[in-house]
Amino acid sequence: MPARPNGVTRSRRPARGLENEVFLNLLRTADALLRDVEQILKAVELSHTQYNVLRILRGAGRQGLACQEIGERMLTRDPDITRLLDRLEARALVSRARGRADRRVVETRITPAGLRILRELDEPISALHRRQLRHIEPRRLRLLAGLLEQLREGRAPEGQE
Repeated sequence: MPARPNGVTRSRRPARGLENEVFLNLLRTADALLRDVEQILKAVELSHTQYNVLRILRGAGRQGLACQEIGERMLTRDPDITRLLDRLEARALVSRARGRADRRVVETRITPAGLRILRELDEPISALHRRQLRHIEPRRLRLLAGLLEQLREGRAPEGQE
């Protein structure tokens, strides 16, 4: 199996169709980019899903969000949002309280400590993304972003083709 410049070994057998080749390339690329991000997050002992939750809550502002709303905004699905929030709360990065309007709802807010960690990470993560993508001109990055969005929006629902 020939080695690629990025260290990924490529099979000698061709992918089963162009769509499969694109899918596999998306997975490999996402994995490689995410591993770089995880190296930065490791320094502050955060997983990428915890980082995602903190960013979501920062964007939500002072009102915070219910658990279900956080789950809907996640970049990747996490079936156990409650446990994820438990870990962040144990580190005092988020706080949870019953909703004022509806006591059945638990609202989660980012704490000043959570905001501090995000501020520490903002520039290193932005610099990483610039390094990861610097070899692609802006016009092509916009095209790629549009194609990826089109791919997400055009997915066939489960069981349909």
